[in-house]
Amino acid sequence: MAASLSHRLRCCGGLSALLAAGLALSGCAGMSETVAPAFADPGRYELYDCKQLEAERKTLALRTEQLQKLMDKAETGAGGAVVSELAYRNDYIAVRGQAQFADEAWRRNRCRDTPPNATPQASAPQPPIIKPAPKSGSAAR
Repeated sequence: MAASLSHRLRCCGGLSALLAAGLALSGCAGMSETVAPAFADPGRYELYDCKQLEAERKTLALRTEQLQKLMDKAETGAGGAVVSELAYRNDYIAVRGQAQFADEAWRRNRCRDTPPNATPQASAPQPPIIKPAPKSGSAAR
């Protein structure tokens, strides 16, 4: 009977530990929106122009999408929520923070998206300007 009681206590202890871990991980997931800027450099995009910001925003959007897909894929396996949190959550939060700061710089600079079918204006190559060598005051004798 004592063995049965200790077995029950161990099972309950294990279940309560799993429940506590699940609550802790779910708390981390809900906190990512407010903590994201803490993992990024707020001054990184201060000197970027609109063209640089546009490219950076696209890169960050692609990276966010990749990390989200990796997290979703990891969560399908056994213990996937833990693997997803440990392997990808910090990178995901950092990229989201960078994206927030890039978006703020985008709005602050009043940038506009380049239309998808717009071709960059190529200027015709300019020939180099070659100036003749200056003539010296004394003639060759």
